[in-house]
Amino acid sequence: MTRYWLMKSEPSVFSFEDLLAAPRKRTLWEGIRNHQARNFMRDDMALGDGVLFYHSSAEPSGVAGLARVSAAASADPTQFDSRSESFDPRSKREAPTWLAVEIEGLRALPQFVPLASLKAHSGLSQMLVVQRGQRLSIQPVTPREWAAVLALGGVEGR
Repeated sequence: MTRYWLMKSEPSVFSFEDLLAAPRKRTLWEGIRNHQARNFMRDDMALGDGVLFYHSSAEPSGVAGLARVSAAASADPTQFDSRSESFDPRSKREAPTWLAVEIEGLRALPQFVPLASLKAHSGLSQMLVVQRGQRLSIQPVTPREWAAVLALGGVEGR
């Protein structure tokens, strides 16, 4: 069963365009230091799951493109790198605390979908990204929400 996700990145750090320019259009989604987001990667994400790539802390914020999970969760190497901002001295190689998944960029949406459009769509009122105080960088998306966002983004045939 395919699941759907919204994954946030600040475009000044790593944009959807950066993903499409990466080797094989893939990147390791690392540096996540929230237990709930880690658990989504560990327990729920699977190969082939759909990803809405969301530009956060941007003007405007919104969904820029489509990706998919291309490799299952594994130990996040940044937790062991003392030079990394994501270094965690408590994490052990034999029992890593933090995980990462690989995602593959598929295509930019024909129309960028700003947060204001997500909030204005009556069918998306329960979508986590439009809820006040919802700051998780990885969020589940229902099939109905996925279809509505793709329609807003101009994707035909979803």
